Amino acid sequence: MPGKFIGNPSLLVTISQYMIQAGEAVMSARAMDEPTMKRLWEFAWSMDQKEYGPISCKQKAENPSEWAGFLLHTMLYLLYLLFMLCLLHYDEALQITWADVTFQVQDLLIKNHWLDAIPKLFTSQVSYQPMQFRVRLELPFQKRHQYGGIAPFYIYTDPDRPWMCLLQAFAIWWLLDHEKHEDLNGLMCYTQTLDSFLECFQNNLLNISVDPQPYGIHSFHRAGWSFWKICDWGGWAENFDNPGTIFKYLLSWNDNPAEARKHYMNPNRPGCNPCYSCGRTCHCG
Repeated sequence: MPGKFIGNPSLLVTISQYMIQAGEAVMSARAMDEPTMKRLWEFAWSMDQKEYGPISCKQKAENPSEWAGFLLHTMLYLLYLLFMLCLLHYDEALQITWADVTFQVQDLLIKNHWLDAIPKLFTSQVSYQPMQFRVRLELPFQKRHQYGGIAPFYIYTDPDRPWMCLLQAFAIWWLLDHEKHEDLNGLMCYTQTLDSFLECFQNNLLNISVDPQPYGIHSFHRAGWSFWKICDWGGWAENFDNPGTIFKYLLSWNDNPAEARKHYMNPNRPGCNPCYSCGRTCHCG
């Protein structure tokens, strides 16, 4: 009925995204953190592994938590991890095809060498452990590199934190997608509009009793990194009125060269210089 509405319009996906960006001061969406990701992962795996198909408005009203099935939840979680761990934009992730994803296995004969995981490698008597696999992801498009030169992402297993294991998410989605499509030659994820994705994301947060209003598509890009604590400890810009200067303090071209990109997520990457305090050579610091 024209001129009449029911509910709170500020909770609409479009308006809530506008409100995050509007106002006198630009506000970032609330950062997604690991405990919330774990709860989303646990909810997805607590579902019956079946697809619901089209759901009527009446069914949604009677069972709000059943707005999607296990297949859609699994695809969404893969996208969440891609946004969070690879810092991808929404449209970048949706353009990934299965041809851009290569499962690789560690060469048992040559150290630090990886082979594409083709079927004939697994017909022998050799058995591989999860830690011996990785994914090489080559983006077909990236906003920051519109003229090519996009470096690949190397993704390794994280057995201690399965809710943050992007390799596992790739493997599970590959198996599920392969059940529905014998030849995986097209897009990796089903095409969604940004509005439909945000609606799914907000429904997903409601499933675990988290208020979705402060969250947006950029929530994953911050990955829970607390620059606030760094700036508070250093006494820099209490009002954060000059973020460009703060960033220059945090990153300098004179810093030591970074390690090889392929080792960023490698749990077995070469160690760094020993810590003067504890003597460890891990990259935790």
